[in-house]
Amino acid sequence: MRHNNRAATAPWIRTRLRTAPGAATALAVLVLVTAFLAAAFPRAVDAYETKGLRHDIRSAAPSRSVMEVARPQPGLELPQAQREAEARSPELARVGAGLLKVLPAPLRADTSSVAHGVRTTKPAVASEPWLPRPDAIPPRLTYVAQSGLKDHATLASGAWPTTPREVTSDTRAVQGAVTEETAAELKVKVGATVELLTAAQEPITVTITGIVAPRDPRGSYWSADPLLRSPSLVPDPEAPFPVYYWTGTVLLAEDTGPALLSTATEPALFWRIPPDPAGLTGPDGARLTSVIASLESGPGLLKVRGTAGDTAVFATGLGHIVEANARMRDAISPVIAVAALGIGSVAAVVLLMTGALIGARRRGELALMRSRGGSLRGIGGRLLAETAVTVLPATALGLLLAVLTVGDGRWWPGALAAAGVGLLVCVALPLRTTLQHVRPTLHGAREDMVSARPSRRRTVAELTLLVLAVGAVTALRRRGTSSDGGTDLLVSAAPVLVALIAALVLVRLYPLPLRLAARPMARLRGAIGFLSLARAGRSSAGGALPLLALLLALATAAFGGSVIAGIGDARDDAALAAVGADARISGVSERTTLPDELVRTVRELDGVRAVAPLRVEHSVALPAPAAGDGAADGDGTGGAQDVGAATVVGVDPARYAELARATGLPAFPAARLKATGSSAPLPEGGSSGPERVLPAIASPAVAARLGGQPQYLDTLSGNFKVQIVGTTPRAASLTTENFLIVNSAALEERTPTTLLLTGAPDPGKLRAAVEESGAEYAVQLRSEERARYVDTPMQAGAERIYLAAVAAGAGYALLAVLLSLLQTAPERKTLLARLRTMGLTTGQGRRLLAFEATPQALLAAGGGLFTGWATIALLSPGVDLVPLALAGVAGSDTSPVLLRTDLWSLGLPAAGVVALAAAVAGVQAWWASRRGSITELRAGDSR
Repeated sequence: MRHNNRAATAPWIRTRLRTAPGAATALAVLVLVTAFLAAAFPRAVDAYETKGLRHDIRSAAPSRSVMEVARPQPGLELPQAQREAEARSPELARVGAGLLKVLPAPLRADTSSVAHGVRTTKPAVASEPWLPRPDAIPPRLTYVAQSGLKDHATLASGAWPTTPREVTSDTRAVQGAVTEETAAELKVKVGATVELLTAAQEPITVTITGIVAPRDPRGSYWSADPLLRSPSLVPDPEAPFPVYYWTGTVLLAEDTGPALLSTATEPALFWRIPPDPAGLTGPDGARLTSVIASLESGPGLLKVRGTAGDTAVFATGLGHIVEANARMRDAISPVIAVAALGIGSVAAVVLLMTGALIGARRRGELALMRSRGGSLRGIGGRLLAETAVTVLPATALGLLLAVLTVGDGRWWPGALAAAGVGLLVCVALPLRTTLQHVRPTLHGAREDMVSARPSRRRTVAELTLLVLAVGAVTALRRRGTSSDGGTDLLVSAAPVLVALIAALVLVRLYPLPLRLAARPMARLRGAIGFLSLARAGRSSAGGALPLLALLLALATAAFGGSVIAGIGDARDDAALAAVGADARISGVSERTTLPDELVRTVRELDGVRAVAPLRVEHSVALPAPAAGDGAADGDGTGGAQDVGAATVVGVDPARYAELARATGLPAFPAARLKATGSSAPLPEGGSSGPERVLPAIASPAVAARLGGQPQYLDTLSGNFKVQIVGTTPRAASLTTENFLIVNSAALEERTPTTLLLTGAPDPGKLRAAVEESGAEYAVQLRSEERARYVDTPMQAGAERIYLAAVAAGAGYALLAVLLSLLQTAPERKTLLARLRTMGLTTGQGRRLLAFEATPQALLAAGGGLFTGWATIALLSPGVDLVPLALAGVAGSDTSPVLLRTDLWSLGLPAAGVVALAAAVAGVQAWWASRRGSITELRAGDSR
């Protein structure tokens, strides 16, 4: 009989977790937050790419996004019955169902708007006398027998067109309908008839039985071919001079297709398939491009022809939409990669700092285990198990939170990122802690930064990183963040490498000011200053790892803040360039002038600070440059010979100069446009002539074209000569780079065509005042123009990621400060306890800890400010923010948008570092003063 006499032992992991629950909980929370951010980032990128792709397809005109399969009418060699059967709705529906099945993934159809039918591809002349003829030219109509009319329209008047009997090629009477817009423009009424001639010149009578109203006028059913919904007034391409005629569409009954086969209008069979973007994701873009190319001219087209016929063709503009989306995605991705690598590096360093803190707190415990025969493998295994029990559930919970909060993303990139966080903590913490006990170390060894000398290995590593950083920054400045092969990780990591080099340099330079400051402090009577500098020099809180985390976090926050500030500035500048001021009033047409009463009414509105009337005349022909005039290409503007026309702007110089100051435009030299001498104002009813020479401010290109001599201009505002007296790169309300600005008082016709306003008038009252003067005037607001630049989901998603990067960078910076100070907290409490036994007061103890923490905090804050500023200054020439700021908005300025330093993103995190360091030091001093010295100074304590 065997007896188990071994003493019962408690499990190691349970004992450790019960002994230090606070440390385990803090580690779990840090891992949870980091794993959540790591998993949320790829899902957020997938989400905004997915929303961007769906948005681009949904917002595109149906005429571009709809997929259409069409083929000519059945061949004349076929029996007539077969030709008619192929043009009837049942056969067209069968082919349409087959086409839906051959669509390859990920392409899917919106089955609710699929349409098929027979249409005429050659418009037929309608000679009915009651139809409108703007220039004595009869309208030309197309005829469509399309399915689903009753499902996509409501009957406004009359009756639905039907087929009382089976329609064949010999049918000479059919029924049709038109939309309300077509009926209004072409004067069509219920019961009207239109004749359509056959190839044998026999009339087919089309009776209009009803007028319909589209249920969704902008949907694909009505907008894939806009003539179905709305008629159009088009120019006659065969006329020797501009004349116009109406063109529209008559909607025939669904089974009327066979009747069109007898006409000479080149009828065709068609199937319109609108795409359904609901199931698409961002990564599907590349597959979509390949699939569409295959359907247009590849293996996919063979399948289409196998279903619809050998002469079928596939046409769509969906491929261009997807390609434009891919270009924007490829332009944004490298900029986003900079934020991702920056925050990822900061998070990794903070996790390593946490492991270092935990290892430092347990150094004595593990040294005791090692001295009693514990092996490195056994100690490392226990640490790994202990860490995994805390870290793995936190990692899984962070991944789950990311999946629940950030939708529309692939799960595996986020899972890999979260697993990477968990693996880093589970491996780095036990490995770092165990390797410290490979060799026995003497107790009480000092880590004095002032006397420490860097090793050769450290010098080589720092020089290697310096070469990588210089290479990355040089590449970024030369070719931007994009490359032919996609995102260049080395280039995107340039801010991280710059911060790394700055941290290593600052750590090396840190002892120098300490040595200089310690000498005068040693000669002072008080001991607080000398002790604080001595402690700061020996403290491990000033090591490279905490400083690296702070500089990385502050540099990333500054970079993200500069991106956001650059986006906002670019959108503000683009809105200002489009409008010219806070508001603009102009005529619908170029020659519409503004009455004086309207100008006075607008000037008296509440919120209007100033008004500037302008007379704008576009496309004024410029004279040819004089032979031998070196100004054409000698001033660096170049291309002066290509400037054949310019915009002439007549202004009130004083008001225009005030407008330029208020809107941030370049200073306008109003005094140079003074109307004196030959440019004096004309008397009432007077006319200008070539003897009048008007001073003009021109754009650089126009100034180079006209040269230094007076040049003659023929304008609607009068005929005169202009003398260039100055240049300016921009003009209010003009997007063109070729312009001339003259004094409107010197013009023969000086009535303004545009009115620019500064201030904040009420939009409703402003529009009401303008509408009272007539419908031929339009109002543009700078605020409304600015709002156009925030609608694209891809741009909004990328901007949100950068906002999160700024917040996360600031948070990790503060956490790095807290961890570095907590690592030395036991030593500080012991120091205060010992000094209190020597007579140190509570106030002196607080000042000592505050002075001790100040050098490290100032070093991190100052280094962070310099690193952030240097990173932006170095990288700004290579980063273009146009895809984030302006892409996707028609008419927006596409000039490069460079980074700019945002003072708030630089200053707030740095100030937070200093404030947190002071607060932690104060709390430590207060807490230590509440505890007795006996608690800290126990017998045999090694501290």
